[in-house]
This record gives sequence, structure tokens and C-alpha cells, in this order.
Amino acid sequence: MSDDRLPAWFKVRFPGGENYRRIKEVMRGRRLHTICEEAHCPNIGECWDNGTATFLILGDICTRACAYCAVTSGKPKAPVEVEPRRVASAVKAMALTHAVVTSVNRDDLVDGGASVYVQTLRLIRESSPGCRVELLIPDYEGKDLQAIVDERPDILNHNIESVARLFPRVRPKGSYARSIELLAQAKEWSPEMVTKSGIIVGMGESQEEVLETMADLREAAVDILTIGQYLRPTEKHIQVSRYYQPEEFQDLKAAGKALGFVHVESGPLVRSSYHAHEHVEPATVQLQT
Repeated sequence: MSDDRLPAWFKVRFPGGENYRRIKEVMRGRRLHTICEEAHCPNIGECWDNGTATFLILGDICTRACAYCAVTSGKPKAPVEVEPRRVASAVKAMALTHAVVTSVNRDDLVDGGASVYVQTLRLIRESSPGCRVELLIPDYEGKDLQAIVDERPDILNHNIESVARLFPRVRPKGSYARSIELLAQAKEWSPEMVTKSGIIVGMGESQEEVLETMADLREAAVDILTIGQYLRPTEKHIQVSRYYQPEEFQDLKAAGKALGFVHVESGPLVRSSYHAHEHVEPATVQLQT
């Protein structure tokens, strides 16, 4: 990360424990990618030491170039046919009870990669029937959501990332309205399915805009919300406007609970998949009652 002077409360676990090495061997042995590595996640040491990781399917080259994201952009290669089976094999080898699967944007594919998500989900459930599966999906340019929803993932996650005013700068190939509509449509089609989204703060938004975005997500009936601090990956990316205080994250959490989110994970180091296995239980229970 290019920001050299981080606040004192940014303390992360140095990667290198036994579980960290085991997960790395599992991933490299199956030639798999993780968003933990590609996005320079600050929690990789903690999460991998706890035996969790987020699988990145459809390669490691994204067709978009978002201003906040460290994932390499460019022209991706064709999907690897055996990748879904490799992911399912890794989930089984790691004995996961909660697996998170995400992908780069693949605007070059007719279905945006939705069919690969479907195949991956099916194979994980076939080989690890006790494992809950969370899919963190792109916006598919407003199409091909139905195929994902029909598979009923345990959690359907799509991150809004930023506020409406900053969206064109932060995610120039995306659309704030389209992302909100995707989440609302998914919930309309499958009311019992847990939905989730995330916001990154510190890119120039006001607190009022964050609260407005949270309200928009609740209007779309999103169940789970994550809020974390933006950290600039390189000097080519958007600058950090400011670092939120830990107390501000607690205030946002309280505001989210007041709005009706079932669970809010809010803190400087929070990312979309941080403590993901802890998010699903309260949401599932509430939706079933």
C-alpha cells in the first residue's frame, strides 16, 4: 500500500502461521487465485491463520479498472474449464464450513461468468454438503442475475463500495443505480435468501452520503452490511481522503442496526469477507422467523 503513515489503530497480523502456509499450499497446488492476495487485503494473516480464504474465480485479470482496487486490469484469458472443480477440491481439503467465492469482472463473456459461479456452487455442495456458500458477484452489466439466484446461494453478496456522487469516479464502468437494483431484484426473486453488501469509506464521501447509501441498501432489503476503511493500493489509485476513527465505525454500525440491517460489521480493517462465517447465522435465523 502506498500510504506510509497509517493511524496507530491499524494493526494487522503478520502472515506466516501454520494455517497460512497450509492454505497457500492448497491454493498453489490447485493453481487457484484468492482475492485476499490479488486485492492486497490487510487481513490475510488473520483470515488465513483462522483457516478461511476467499476464492477468486475466472482468472486474475479484470476487464474493469476501478479507482480503488488493486486487482490487475486488462484482457483476461479464457476461463479454465476445470477451475470450479479445483475450487470444490480446495474447499473439501480445507474442511471449510463457510466458503466465499468471488470473481473479477468478465465483461468479455456473454454471461459475465455467471455460469462458472453456478458450476462452482454446485460442485462445492456436491463434495462438501455441510459447507455454506457465499457468492460475491459483479453487476453483470444488469443481466444474467437470474441464473445465480436460481441456485440459492446461502449468501448473495454484491458490494456497492461507494456513494452515488463518487461512483462514476470510483467505479467508472459500473452504475450505482444498477448495483442497488441488482440487490433489490435478487431479494424480490428470492425473499428467503440472505443478501449482503459493503461500503468502503475514506474516498471523499461525507457521513451524510454514507448514511444515504446505507438507507438505499436497506430500501433494497439488504440483510448484512460491511463497512471498512479504504487503503490506497498504489500511487496510481485514488487518494485516501481521510482515515475514519474507530469510534466513527461504531457510530455507523449503530446507525446500520437502527436502519434494520440484521448484521453490521464495521471497523477500519473490515472487508467484505471479514468474519463472513459469523454474518450468516443471525440473518438466516431472522429470515426464517
